Amino acid sequence: MRTVTDPRPPATASEVDPASCPRDPAEIYRLSFARARAETPLDHLPPFLHPVVLRMVHACGLPEIARDVGWRGDPVAAARSALARGAPVLCDTRMTEAGIARGHLPPGSRTLCTLDEEPVPGLAAALGTTRTAAAVELWRPHLEGAVVAIGNAPTALFHLLDRMAAWRRRPAAIFAFPLGFVGARESKRALAETPDVPPFLTLHGRFGGSALAAAALNAVLLAERP
Repeated sequence: MRTVTDPRPPATASEVDPASCPRDPAEIYRLSFARARAETPLDHLPPFLHPVVLRMVHACGLPEIARDVGWRGDPVAAARSALARGAPVLCDTRMTEAGIARGHLPPGSRTLCTLDEEPVPGLAAALGTTRTAAAVELWRPHLEGAVVAIGNAPTALFHLLDRMAAWRRRPAAIFAFPLGFVGARESKRALAETPDVPPFLTLHGRFGGSALAAAALNAVLLAERP
């Protein structure tokens, strides 16, 4: 049997002793964010993104992702303004939708995931694409002024970019965190290189996921200060 050696430094006694770990939820929360704040490079980011990126780091435990954050405009202010007007949050998958703190949505706002709608499999077959991309077709009545949260599917982001041009409808803000080895890097580069897209937040490269998309939206909803 092959043995894989852990490349990390040996853990200290305090790191492996369960008795040394706090049990109070509030203290765990405070300590977690204090450590994330101490370890995360934020100087290259505008202050309005600091609480969003910290919540993303808290969600995945990787301070280094801050170096790959990409944005245009002020997606935080744009999303808050849209949600205050009752705009929906359009989600690519149920996982993304499930992570959003819906209890903090303003009155009249809601999350919407069309992935399981009846027409989606037929649309995917007709368009020759994935179900997550085909589900974007059903966003058309809701897209103008909405907040978009993509946490899994690069094809959903590609399809959104195509349809925004064709439909001449624009969301208020896009939070784009597709992940994986095929299309994730390219879809986020396409977002960054598309002219006249609304304010957006993304994480360049292959890393992403529904937890990060939801964490970014939750920072917007919780209105945390830098």
